[in-house]
Amino acid sequence: MIKNYLTTALRNLWKNKSFSAINLLGLALGMASSLLIILWVQDERNMDAFHVNRNRLYSVFERQYYDGKVDAFHAGPGIMAEEMKKVLPEVEMASQMAWEDESTFQVGEKIMKKKGNHASPDFFSMFSYQLIQGKKTTALNEPLNIAISRKFAEDFFGNAENAMGKTIRYQNAKDLKVTAVFENVSSNSSVKFDYLLTWHQFLESNSWAKEWGNNGPRTLLLLRSDADPRKFESRIIRFLDKYNKDQNAGFRIELGIQKYDHIYLYNNFKNGKISGGRIEYVRLFSLVAIFILLIACINFMNLTTARSVKRSREIGIRKVVGAMRASLIRQFMGEAMLLTFLAILLSILFVVATLPAFNNLTGKTILLPYSEPMFWIGLLLLTLITGFVAGSYPALFLSSFNPIKVLKGPLKFTSGAGWLRKGLVVFQFVLSTVLIIGPIVISNQVDYAQNLNLGYDRENLIYIPMEGELAGKYTLLKEEAGKLPGIKLISRIGQNPTQIETGTGGVEWEGKDPQYKPMFTWTFTGYDFIKTMGLTLIAGRDFSKDFPTDSVGYLLNESALAKMGLKDPIGKPLTMWQRKGTIIGILKDFHYNSIHVPINPMIISLGEKENWGNILVRIEAGKTKQALAGLEKICKKLNPMFPFTYLFTDEEYAKLYKSEQMVSKLSNCFAALAIFISCLGLLGLAMFTAGQRTKEIGIRKVLGASVTSVFALLSREFLLLVFISLLIATPIAWWAMSKWLEDFAYREPISGWVFLIAGVVAILITLFTVSFQAIKAAIRNPVKSLRTE
Repeated sequence: MIKNYLTTALRNLWKNKSFSAINLLGLALGMASSLLIILWVQDERNMDAFHVNRNRLYSVFERQYYDGKVDAFHAGPGIMAEEMKKVLPEVEMASQMAWEDESTFQVGEKIMKKKGNHASPDFFSMFSYQLIQGKKTTALNEPLNIAISRKFAEDFFGNAENAMGKTIRYQNAKDLKVTAVFENVSSNSSVKFDYLLTWHQFLESNSWAKEWGNNGPRTLLLLRSDADPRKFESRIIRFLDKYNKDQNAGFRIELGIQKYDHIYLYNNFKNGKISGGRIEYVRLFSLVAIFILLIACINFMNLTTARSVKRSREIGIRKVVGAMRASLIRQFMGEAMLLTFLAILLSILFVVATLPAFNNLTGKTILLPYSEPMFWIGLLLLTLITGFVAGSYPALFLSSFNPIKVLKGPLKFTSGAGWLRKGLVVFQFVLSTVLIIGPIVISNQVDYAQNLNLGYDRENLIYIPMEGELAGKYTLLKEEAGKLPGIKLISRIGQNPTQIETGTGGVEWEGKDPQYKPMFTWTFTGYDFIKTMGLTLIAGRDFSKDFPTDSVGYLLNESALAKMGLKDPIGKPLTMWQRKGTIIGILKDFHYNSIHVPINPMIISLGEKENWGNILVRIEAGKTKQALAGLEKICKKLNPMFPFTYLFTDEEYAKLYKSEQMVSKLSNCFAALAIFISCLGLLGLAMFTAGQRTKEIGIRKVLGASVTSVFALLSREFLLLVFISLLIATPIAWWAMSKWLEDFAYREPISGWVFLIAGVVAILITLFTVSFQAIKAAIRNPVKSLRTE
């Protein structure tokens, strides 16, 4: 029986090669798209899941209540982990961790930059980073220890074994001992590092982190197996009350915990509570995968029923000779399953061919997990589900034919069957239209962010990390570099100019309520900062060598001035961190972070003699290469033990929207695929409609109807379906994209032209798709059309 079904199915597929190829292509593309998305979603969900202790690993976050609002972030005092381990019995192990840093290392004549971090002695015992050499308990227990990756060891020592116990020069300042070598950090780790330094070294270099009133580093905990996370969280809410004496009625801090392996996907906070993040994109593309698969299945239904006229007599004869409806259903389901099986094989080839480009687009290193049984089980389930969904309606529909009617003459269908097929096409185009509008809105927002006037000129602006001897020779560098061709201005800044996040509440001014403690963003700068950045000065002046008192002078942005409520602020006293000074200038607000967040009140102090930060360089347009060559020569002369490193401000700003750019590109690709697959379904309906109206068209032509009028007759119905789709899709797309835009403090409003473009695109695609079948029917010889088939 099965052999008979298979033989019949193969014969039918081969007999209708064009139909089978279109159907196969639609299913294969839909399944390939879904498979790529499933692999991406799985990779996202597997981030940090490799840690053996992941169910007990937590990160501590702060909720800061001030000025009538609440901020939350994974940061805290740099000494909190050790204290929690000491006083809280639920904590089995604890580690601090800072932020990724790039440092210079030297062994003999080899000098390289590597990216790494700092961590506490418990780190390797808490997390499942594999040690090749060394012990977890001793890797980071001495101040001058360093743990390095396999690649780090191979770059400097040839292999992991040779690296153990060796000395390596760090930042041309300290000699560190290699006490452990770990396997290269895998792509499914949210934290990447080539080396780990001890927490003792971090505190030694960052004395501010020892104070309970400051925060910045992350606190990571491994709870005991019998600890209840909810009870533990409720216990530590006011943990800092005992240690941080800066809290008062106007400012307080609460602590919370989040599972470590959840942070990557749930990385946003709203009103102090965990609220989405990358998980939104995971959900979005999971829906896209389902949508595309549904579109492909609907195609199969429409294309199969479109060919039903050709198979009606076959079905009638089968029923006359005794075939039961159940056997016909099995026959048609078998054909669907066979075609789906062939489609899944073709889809795997598509995935293999496109996976490198897909990885490049998403920044992933996804591989097809051929060796994993679950992968093949998943493929089997995908095949069965797709085959069942795609084949169910055609099987039920075709097996329901009345043998007497189909053998007496041309097959005619009820209005109900027609409405169902039209409804399926409308559903397809609703999904496709949403997938057209979505990428346009996302692309507009990304373009808006990239082209927004930030309040400063980010073009032709670079910054150089101040490391090694550059800090002590900054004045000399500024003098020499200022003479180079192509260099316009030089200044300095404490942080990356596109990501300034240091905050403080330790600010006092005239008339301030002692209980009022708003938060301000802070950074320091050098002379010529305003000109170098291209900022707008509203009142007062920039820092100047001509005013020695500027060492305790302050610049404010408009938001800070509004927060303080000062009138005529120039010359007014202001105290920050107990350092009394005066306000010397007011800057027009400028964006110093992603436009996801609003511009916060900002205070800038003079830091011309600080030994850290970045050197800002304004380059003349068109002279970048010449200027960089000159800067490299000077930096190598003044700082020979460090490679010359620089970053373009505009490129670093663009990186702030890396996720949105990736989503935009992926959306465009999958939208194009969805539209293409939908067109195949539309083609199926056009074939079906033309087949049903063959005699009608023949009669119209005999009576004098032109090719144009026949074309318009057949196209009008499909355009109506597209208009209905647009009416349904427009509010859905507007609502969905409005929700997405809520994550941006500054956003491009959704314009009506977006929906207009989507409508025009859908109409043009419809006309192009149905034109071939409509023209074919319109130019057909009416004699052949009227002949009884």
